[in-house]
Amino acid sequence: MTAAGILRLHRDDNVVVATRQLGAGDVLDGVVVQATVPTGHKIAMRRIPIGDVVRKYGQPIGVATQDIEPGAHVHVHNIAARPSTGGTFVTPRGPAPARGTPDATFCGFRRADGRAGTRNYIGVVATVNCSATVVRKIVDRFPESELAAYPHVDGLVPVTHSSGCGMPASGPGIELLQRTLSGYITHPNLAGALIVGLGCEVNEIDRLLKSAGLEHGPGLRTMTIQEAGGTGKAVAKAADIVRELLKEANEHRREEIGAAELVLGLQCGGSDAWSGVTANPALGYASDLLVAAGGTVVLAETPEIYGAESLLMQRAVDEDISRDLRRLIDWWVNYARSHGASLDNNPSPGNIAGGLSTILEKSLGAVAKSGTSPLCGVFPYAGRIDRRGFVFMDSPGYDPCSVTGEVAAGANIVCFTTGRGAVFGAKPAPSIKLASNSEVARRMSDDIDYDCGPVLDGAKSLTECGEDVFRLILETASGKKSASEVNGFGDLEFVPWQPGITL
Repeated sequence: MTAAGILRLHRDDNVVVATRQLGAGDVLDGVVVQATVPTGHKIAMRRIPIGDVVRKYGQPIGVATQDIEPGAHVHVHNIAARPSTGGTFVTPRGPAPARGTPDATFCGFRRADGRAGTRNYIGVVATVNCSATVVRKIVDRFPESELAAYPHVDGLVPVTHSSGCGMPASGPGIELLQRTLSGYITHPNLAGALIVGLGCEVNEIDRLLKSAGLEHGPGLRTMTIQEAGGTGKAVAKAADIVRELLKEANEHRREEIGAAELVLGLQCGGSDAWSGVTANPALGYASDLLVAAGGTVVLAETPEIYGAESLLMQRAVDEDISRDLRRLIDWWVNYARSHGASLDNNPSPGNIAGGLSTILEKSLGAVAKSGTSPLCGVFPYAGRIDRRGFVFMDSPGYDPCSVTGEVAAGANIVCFTTGRGAVFGAKPAPSIKLASNSEVARRMSDDIDYDCGPVLDGAKSLTECGEDVFRLILETASGKKSASEVNGFGDLEFVPWQPGITL
């Protein structure tokens, strides 16, 4: 419900959101504003005694840490997160009714394993930090003028990182790194890959290939710097291999493929108070359209669903999946505690400046990206997604790390919502940026693909925005460059999760 200067998101809410900056003395539905309230921030519309629940979206977002009078600014100075629901099991509600366009298609690349790519890249992959510079030198040997000879290839993707040695030869750390690298090496957006090692690292090439059941072949080439004879010789040898891979990749052509082959990674970063009102629910509507078309949607960032996990558990198709999600939340609570931290430490300073006061408030908005489709699976970080529909993948809340896991899991396209503004790419998967408000869409127009801000003034409905986003997903999957691709992002955003110790 909208009144002059405010937005009430649910009839049960005891706070409203300012749609413009309000000053002391302004009168809103008979309530006098007590102090300056920035755009996107909350105002109490009735008295909230200390200890009482503060509600937004019809859901608890925290408790009052002091008596809050009508017209008061409600923010971090007078509200705190309430603990999550602990180990309580939530009975699944069952599937929501399907809606959408089952005949939707895009133009993509059909791969030998049956999967579909939205891009046609060659990957140059470092096994270890020691080979990262050589990998970048290899990619630098191919300026745009040379790549122009391969018009059906989107370019080269350097996959470099800061790990691969100084770690145990077995255990979660190396297993997670190898699973993530394998997900990139075999990604449907790559037509081929060259793996470059130093030659003596813990994550040596043969062990990496064995861990994923991979074998050398025409589209998967390997080499080590030590065997090549050093940096210069390794770069020269690799350049010859890459030219062979480029020639083969240039023979691939786009063809019409059903949208059921799309795997969409969902992400948000630099969120503000409008993210959960415009961009995230619009993306959620598009997500439901994709699921209805037979596609796959992947939600991640486990710490950023904390407090809203019950909403996802209610959508689980069976009790095992609901319990799997609960176990993840419990693990993260204990993990944070063991490091002297708390999941309640979120949101970030930028989120707070944008009007978000607690992790519960942020999580409720973040979950909206997933729409209403049934939750049909819970996967580990970078675990290959083996089913269609809406699924959850465990990951940290750090955007580059989370998206890296989604891409390794098979996401061939990403949608990234932002309210404060974000500059991010996710090669080899194109990343579409959705702005929650028109101001940031105008100010950062070079980085934004779609503005969801018109929802706030009624110029567009969430349904219309969701349908627009769905069409944009299909267009981008068919080759339309996203803003992040035009700006050249994606070479430095491979950030695998690195748990465990450094030896």
